[in-house]
Amino acid sequence: MKKYIIQSIRLTLVLIVLLCIIYPISIALAGKLSKGNGSGEKVIKNGKTIGYALLGQSFTKPEYFWGRPSAVNYNAAGSAGSNKGPSNPDYLKDVQSRIDTILKYNPGLKKSEIPADMVTASGSGLDPNISEQGAAIQIVRVAKARKISEQKVKELVAMNTIKPLIGLFGPSSINVLKLNLALDNL
Repeated sequence: MKKYIIQSIRLTLVLIVLLCIIYPISIALAGKLSKGNGSGEKVIKNGKTIGYALLGQSFTKPEYFWGRPSAVNYNAAGSAGSNKGPSNPDYLKDVQSRIDTILKYNPGLKKSEIPADMVTASGSGLDPNISEQGAAIQIVRVAKARKISEQKVKELVAMNTIKPLIGLFGPSSINVLKLNLALDNL
């Protein structure tokens, strides 16, 4: 029995050193080597931080592209999904409300043309990107609200499209904050 207790204590000490010291230090170092030095990738306009590239923000004006809905009202401190399943009546009301809003502000658009990412929140509730289709359905509205050509808006969308890693991993997407900043810089 004494043999097992000593082995258990050794294993506990090894895991404490590994998981409480080595692992956190290695993660902190990896963060310091990333963009933003572990403080996030700040988006700066006129010397002022206006947001973070990897955190979704709420855009509701017609002259801006709208991002994915947030289950946490874009509060990074409470990052989470909604835990409501597709059969939950409250969830279905939320989705229908989002569909109605998109149809209201994008006349001529059909319900079947709305991509899922425009009416459902991501797992974190803070997804900063939308799909190419999510941007495409908003081009007419944004161009009309800004009184610029649809072609110019399409070009901005194309310039701000993030292609999959080495052309294989994940779908193309558009960072909404960066796209809206590019629109403001026109």
